[in-house]
Amino acid sequence: MNWTATFTLLSKEVTRWRKVWMQTVLAPVITALLYLLVFGHVLEGRVEVFPGVSYTAFLIPGLLMMTVIQNAFANTSSSLIQSKVMGSIVFVLLPPFSAFEMFLAYIGAAVLRGLAVGVGVFLLAIFYVQVPVENFFVIMAFAILGSYVMGALGLIAGMWAEKFDQIAAFQSFLIVPLTFLSGVFYSIKSLPPIWYQLSKANPFFYMIDGFRYGFFGQSDQPVLLSLAVMLVATAVLTLICVNMLKSGYKLRDA
Repeated sequence: MNWTATFTLLSKEVTRWRKVWMQTVLAPVITALLYLLVFGHVLEGRVEVFPGVSYTAFLIPGLLMMTVIQNAFANTSSSLIQSKVMGSIVFVLLPPFSAFEMFLAYIGAAVLRGLAVGVGVFLLAIFYVQVPVENFFVIMAFAILGSYVMGALGLIAGMWAEKFDQIAAFQSFLIVPLTFLSGVFYSIKSLPPIWYQLSKANPFFYMIDGFRYGFFGQSDQPVLLSLAVMLVATAVLTLICVNMLKSGYKLRDA
């Protein structure tokens, strides 16, 4: 492992989103808080998902995780498509990086951005309603794994796309619908049987359900099942991304 090269690319990627923090960190935090204020105000006192847990408290982990994973995806996908369109990807391909070293740097930056946005949402949300923390290690595990998985998906999307509108389509028609239908605003146990079964086939559901378990010690599915799904997704996407980077898929001719 060339740790110096990995850390250099990681620093470059972190600096890229940190320089425009109002767009990459503050804007998603404000958006999540607007969701919280609207849904919390309308449904508080009318819906009880878990016994003894207010709806607003239930909503916070879902919104937090939704914001984390969407920004992790946006970080890697936007970085790659910008580099390809501007032609600066050559400066990443020329140095003696291995595919795995490049992968770690991009994913590391995505995870850090996702966690930064998540911390921002949580720190502001706790002024609105008190949220218990049942298991901090479960929370961190799912936050990191969720960011990792979405960063890897963003990497795949960034390599596949040739134009900015293709990234927007990938996010609008795949990432956003799967996120909103993953139990962010509701428990899947409240759904009709057919939608309940379809929700269990949505991998994003396991990210949010396991993450929520870390706060309340309650979830729609066993937390170990959610963890297993995340670990399998992590392994599969790592292999796919590393092999795509190794082959230079749509990068060497960019």
